[in-house]
Amino acid sequence: MKYQSRKKALVLLADGTIFHGKSVGIEGTSTGEICFNTGMTGYQEIFTDPSYFGQLMVTTNAHIGNYGINNNEVESDGIKISGLICRNFSFTHSRVDSDGNLLDWFTKHNLVAISDIDTRALVSYIRDNGAMNAIISTEVDNIDELKKQLAGTPNMEGLELASKVSTKEPYFVGDEKSEIKIAALDIGIKKNILRNLVKRGAYVKVYPYNSSFEELSSFNPDGYFISNGPGDPEPLTDAIKTAKEIIKSDSPLFGICLGHQVIALANGISTYKMHNGHRGINHPVKNLLTGKGEITSQNHGFAINREETEAHSDVEITHVHLNDNTVAGIKMNSKNVFSVQYHPEASPGPHDSEYLFDQFIENIKKAKQVQA
Repeated sequence: MKYQSRKKALVLLADGTIFHGKSVGIEGTSTGEICFNTGMTGYQEIFTDPSYFGQLMVTTNAHIGNYGINNNEVESDGIKISGLICRNFSFTHSRVDSDGNLLDWFTKHNLVAISDIDTRALVSYIRDNGAMNAIISTEVDNIDELKKQLAGTPNMEGLELASKVSTKEPYFVGDEKSEIKIAALDIGIKKNILRNLVKRGAYVKVYPYNSSFEELSSFNPDGYFISNGPGDPEPLTDAIKTAKEIIKSDSPLFGICLGHQVIALANGISTYKMHNGHRGINHPVKNLLTGKGEITSQNHGFAINREETEAHSDVEITHVHLNDNTVAGIKMNSKNVFSVQYHPEASPGPHDSEYLFDQFIENIKKAKQVQA
């Protein structure tokens, strides 16, 4: 590849710290909460995951773009991160089934991306000082203006973002002749979650983030699902109310990530903002019911309160994160409800956690037999 002269770029953190790098070729400025993902592969899935909406992504893998993009490997209708920060950006790629290169894809979506950042130093700094707002820009000579723009960026704590990524209108996925019908509340749902439900014979109707229980139940579903998504779970009052009513109806309910947090809040268990969160594809989780370990994909900046969960008379902790003992899964003892704080559809294990979808379908089948 011939030599390219690239424009200077920078990362400015909320505490005033600056990291210098270069633009990959898309000039501009972008703000958001800065976070890092430790995954060595799967950058396209990360960039299109609705749970990352409003965040600047630092990738810890040294090379990004080396295998291009594939149109079948997106998790939503487009790129959801606010911007990319990486060490080495690959302008050329090598992959048999690639549909193009990463730069053209970013240009199409007008995504600001910067490279040649010392990501090891940056991640180390974020790890020690915690997640915070940041701004990336090619306007390196106007620091004061960038600081003003950064100061006006809302904090993730207390921020409702599900409405920004949820479907506007209900839609269907799967075979309408299927015997199992599931109503899914979309607060940032990933396509591969829907694929896993459909693969197991479900016909799914996906509803907007603020849909009521009455709206979901009008589909006459056999079970309910509450999806992953971005932002703080506590402002999601409509979703929490809907979860309470689903639980009250004693219908099968499964939640993933933000959906897990919504189910906890529906049970009176509070959530909190984590120092950094968990973002990567090698997070170890222990299933307390089976004693088995799972290697999981995780992507969250909030967690549920462990002490309140342990004190709850009807909620049992089923999974724990082995790095920090945070709650990674719960179930209700008197209701047909369970949830996890990780992504079983992402399959980094590769299949350690897929049983959760089987468990959900089995719960639905058992409930149908009882009703019959």
